[in-house]
Amino acid sequence: MNPPTSNKPDAAAVLSAEREITCKSLGDPPSRKPRRAFDREAGVLVAKNLFHERGYDAVGIAELTRALGINPPSLYAAYGSKAGLFERCLAIYVKEANLPADKLLTPDRPLADGIKDLFLHAATLYAKSKTKRGCMAAEGMRSADPQARALASAHGDAAASFVERYISLTHPQRARELADYVVTTLQGLSAAARAGLSKARLMSVAKLAGHAFETFLHTV
Repeated sequence: MNPPTSNKPDAAAVLSAEREITCKSLGDPPSRKPRRAFDREAGVLVAKNLFHERGYDAVGIAELTRALGINPPSLYAAYGSKAGLFERCLAIYVKEANLPADKLLTPDRPLADGIKDLFLHAATLYAKSKTKRGCMAAEGMRSADPQARALASAHGDAAASFVERYISLTHPQRARELADYVVTTLQGLSAAARAGLSKARLMSVAKLAGHAFETFLHTV
């Protein structure tokens, strides 16, 4: 007589099933979407706007990383330092948004006309935006941070040298003196725009400065 068939599950089968379930539950975690690589060039554009709007000293690492969507170690890995990021921002600003002095100050036009146009273009450019006013390089030259100040001053010195060379084509004996006047006027227009002076008033100052420069050309 055969023994009655048991309804209990086979112990080996139960153990095998448990192992299978355990392996599935402890297996590889659900796949995650790969994090998109940080776009360094796009980050420079974002930072440039912040530096222009607020000034170098007023923009901290926390604000930069928040705006760029990265953490501080990633910022340092991408740009080396806050000043390194500022340097890249300045390079783009000078290339794309600065005064077109090389197009305004050309040897084929009278010196006074070129300088007058330079002042008027500066007044227009510096008051063009409601938030990004003034010249980012000129404002950076007043930074409390020595490295940022040196970076901005390098661009300022290059611009001053260009103006002096241009003036020396017709007035070599007074090139330094007149270039100092031009550069100081541009810095003043930038500071006034930064402080909120209206475009109309900036334009008025620029016109007066241009006429004054023309007068200086005829004085000893």
